Amino acid sequence: MARLSVVLPLVVATALVLRWRRPAWYWMTFGVVLAALRVLARYASVMDACGLTVPPSRWRLALSRMTDRPAPEPRAPRILRLRPTRTGLVLRLKLRPGQDAFDVSAATDRLRHSFGMYGVTAREIRSGVVEVRMTGYDVLRRVQMPAKLDGAPMRIPVALREDGSVHYRDYRTVPHGLTLGATESGKSVYQRNLVAGLAAQDVALVGIDCKQGVELFPLARRFSALANDQDTALELLEALVSHMESVYQLVREQQRISVNVPDAEIAADIWDLAEDLRPPPVVVLVDEVAELALFASKEEEKRRDRIITALVRLAQLGRAAGIYLEICGQRFGSELGKGITMLRAQLTGRTAHRVNDETSANMAFGDISPDAVLAAIQIPADAPGVAVSGDSTGGWSRIRAPHTSLRAAVNLCNKYADRTPYVPALAPFRPVVASSASGALTLNKASTATV
Repeated sequence: MARLSVVLPLVVATALVLRWRRPAWYWMTFGVVLAALRVLARYASVMDACGLTVPPSRWRLALSRMTDRPAPEPRAPRILRLRPTRTGLVLRLKLRPGQDAFDVSAATDRLRHSFGMYGVTAREIRSGVVEVRMTGYDVLRRVQMPAKLDGAPMRIPVALREDGSVHYRDYRTVPHGLTLGATESGKSVYQRNLVAGLAAQDVALVGIDCKQGVELFPLARRFSALANDQDTALELLEALVSHMESVYQLVREQQRISVNVPDAEIAADIWDLAEDLRPPPVVVLVDEVAELALFASKEEEKRRDRIITALVRLAQLGRAAGIYLEICGQRFGSELGKGITMLRAQLTGRTAHRVNDETSANMAFGDISPDAVLAAIQIPADAPGVAVSGDSTGGWSRIRAPHTSLRAAVNLCNKYADRTPYVPALAPFRPVVASSASGALTLNKASTATV
């Protein structure tokens, strides 16, 4: 008994310290068991209080009257599975007749309070089956990516969602993306995670950084082309348009459509080509789109129109040629001039970090989801890296990318520099990395320097 009186306070003190300092460790040691017991014990009463029960069926009422038994109670959705995860619990429910997945989604905030969890989200798996994901702590406060990630070609894990799952940037599913955010909101770190994930894959990276290259040029060893001013950006984008047209000619030559060719072997994009014929996919990263759209003279206006036209053409036609756009900026509204809204309409993936006004959030999600707009303007200033990610389906979630320093990104790009593919159309814009006497890196574009 004396030993128990010593061990029990020690265990309680350890649990409290872990919950305060290491919530992930607390969850894996104590929290998951307590939360599972709490959910199972309160399940029936919570479902009834949240209005997620249905009255008993007529035959059950008739049976109770015939047998002179008490009337049966309302029925809650049946639990198909309760699975613990490293961040929370996953509850899979079978809905009763007359219930809808929207009923569960609308009650997530009440479920969060009733079950004592940090966050609750719900999504429909299939007809009549809903998955409720509950997180036991704030997973976005200190982002820790899982050890095992489901990577695939052109599918990059870039952030962690608020429900504990991994957020992937899948270019083959969502070809083009838009990233908005104010200064010091976390756009640069998000972009570094993209480059770090793509560096290990066979993909050509193209960068346009009109801030004199301060963001992308340190990563130059892994880039197939870089531009640091508007004039070079125009030449680079028009070269990409020419490359896109040549890729389409290659696809057309390899189609060989005849009655004897199976449908599965007819090429419609680069991914249908044989591996030895397939040109490398190209990801174009634009660091600040406003610098490409602003002008102060007639000559600059003509250059600006050509730049936006090239971007629109790449957004409309580039997917099948394996060209994907990743455009970043602080604002992306019609005040940037003609063609901007047409370009924005082609960018399916939307990510908004902290913004300075509601108008900026509307530029990202106004045509997708009003709820996402509200979530974007509520991101606090002391949480850099927190963002809202959505797409044209209307679905959205809060995410946060793990902090990747510039040095870590540079080291990864240097490590995989040998995987930089050679694209003839981009060769004039290939950065040349020369070592200076002090050991620093001097970066020049191949169009103006001798290789």
